[in-house]
Amino acid sequence: MTKNILIILISILFINCKQGTIAQSQTKTVENASAEKTKVSDVAAIMNFLASDELEGRDTGSEGLEKAAKFIEEEFKKNKIAPYFETYRDAFDAKGTATYNVVGFLKGTDDELSKEFIIVGAHFDHIGTGKEVNGDVIANGANDNAAGSSAVISLAKQFARLKNNKRSILFVLFGAEERGLLGSAHLAKVLKEKNINVYAMVNFEMIGVPLNDKPYKAYITGYEMSNMAQKMNEYAGSELIGYLPKAKEFQLFRRSDNYPFYEQFKVPCQTISTFDFTNYDYYHHVDDEISEMNFEFMAELINSCFPVLTKMANTSDKEIKLN
Repeated sequence: MTKNILIILISILFINCKQGTIAQSQTKTVENASAEKTKVSDVAAIMNFLASDELEGRDTGSEGLEKAAKFIEEEFKKNKIAPYFETYRDAFDAKGTATYNVVGFLKGTDDELSKEFIIVGAHFDHIGTGKEVNGDVIANGANDNAAGSSAVISLAKQFARLKNNKRSILFVLFGAEERGLLGSAHLAKVLKEKNINVYAMVNFEMIGVPLNDKPYKAYITGYEMSNMAQKMNEYAGSELIGYLPKAKEFQLFRRSDNYPFYEQFKVPCQTISTFDFTNYDYYHHVDDEISEMNFEFMAELINSCFPVLTKMANTSDKEIKLN
């Protein structure tokens, strides 16, 4: 009897210790996940540089665009995001002007799934100058598209820290979008010629301010063309992505860097945006400034997208498909 009681007591003690270890492990995981989130200050730091007067509107071929590219390259280097090509630069000719995309690469951790690619992108160029307002001619391009660029850089840093992507990911900052999607058209053609296996492309465009009176955080262009929105909401466990009728009316699916990848690969390639034609008055305007941005909202949206992209990078099957 005494021996049996001793065995029972030891068993209870073991179970309690094990449960305590599991609880500590779960708490640590939650703490780590919280620590890995993009902070408002992180977004502000990126935005304050990319949309500063120093960069003079990041026009194609300009010194300001070169400064932006060097900044992005340093962010990639610091976080051990490799260049996909020999360098981070994917050079091309933009109707007579030499320019480039900036391409970072994070190889997948799974032997088979790492052969499949997700592309996360945004354009980092802008128009340089605009119509003068109160002596100001610099079109800083805060919302268009330092905002989208900050999402790509922030997401790249999160993925690089956690290394939890079975599929490979390209983090791309496109050049010459404002000249007619030239950077994305060039890279899509190059990657097609390399015959890489693209699963999906997610592009970020103008995410600097919240939508007006919508139940979802952002909309996706080409909503009806695939199940990407539905799957993103499923992965998020919330209504993260919605449908914006005006996006279809103005054919936004064809007007950002997702489109050349769709043309080349015929897989889901879509743009996440929060510009809804009522919430921002400074498109291609010199007042598209940092002061107009909502960094808290941007950080919240980026942190909502990270687990969704993580799920995309880790499902055994390609669950996101064209309709």
